[in-house]
Amino acid sequence: MTAEIISDPWATLDDILGLEVADLADDGIGALAAYGRCSTEDKQDPETSRGWQFGNARKFVETLGGQIVAEFFDVGQSRSVPWERRTEGARLLAELKNPRRGWDAIVVGEGTRCWFGNQFSLIAPKFAAYGVDLWVPELGGEYDARNPSHKMLMSVLGGMSESERQHVQARVHAAMDAQVINEGRHQGGRAPYNYVVDSGPHPNPRKAAEGFKLRVLAIEETTADVVRRIFTEYLDGNGDRVIANLLNRDGTPCPSAHRRDQNRHRLADGWQGNSVRAILDNPRYTGYAILGRWTKHETCSTPRTSPRAT
Repeated sequence: MTAEIISDPWATLDDILGLEVADLADDGIGALAAYGRCSTEDKQDPETSRGWQFGNARKFVETLGGQIVAEFFDVGQSRSVPWERRTEGARLLAELKNPRRGWDAIVVGEGTRCWFGNQFSLIAPKFAAYGVDLWVPELGGEYDARNPSHKMLMSVLGGMSESERQHVQARVHAAMDAQVINEGRHQGGRAPYNYVVDSGPHPNPRKAAEGFKLRVLAIEETTADVVRRIFTEYLDGNGDRVIANLLNRDGTPCPSAHRRDQNRHRLADGWQGNSVRAILDNPRYTGYAILGRWTKHETCSTPRTSPRAT
């Protein structure tokens, strides 16, 4: 007995009625907004950075039927700054509430440039609350909050971003420290009392051709005797206030009066004990060049945007 082949009844009905089944059109992922960021305008070319980031984003989504219809790009914003305090990042978050925004998904050119530390865990729920999908090149597709691997990878990207920033800071500080110690460069800021900034040809041929100068400190002879007197008086056993009184008695201009153009915010009312102590404590006057006499500590001025805020 031969097996009877049973055909699909719906296909049979289509044949009787002369209908052809058409495949549903796939419009792809639709319209998207793109987000990118570059650190500082003077160190990075904003147009170049914007070009390659959004270029990567377009290549990523256009093959999937996506089209970028809006662009948000922060210039001069550190990756450690929360999205709410970034100009374009805050504008993008505000657009989430707009029902006529014209896009239902977001794509980034590079995840490590957009999120720092645990920022992604604070931003992703806002996207989900407004039904906005997120496409990340490092994931190879759309972010899925139900996928543990996606959550882990986004956490890794945030950690990589934080580590990259710390390594850049360490390398730049080490290079500046070497330039100060080995080459005697002045890395910026106001010159100490009894010093002036002298400019010479830059050792890097490319920077020299662009007009950059090598900044070094040179002794200002008109005030050299004042510094020598301060150290001599101190070695003779006089204290800070006594030395200041002696200088004021002899009519010696104080540092703020000597350089009035860069000390307009000071009263220039004579030598003080703390100004004498600043000279005695500055290693530059004893022949040592160092970088970083003060340590910078970053704090969040708005607790509501702090990662630890509840």
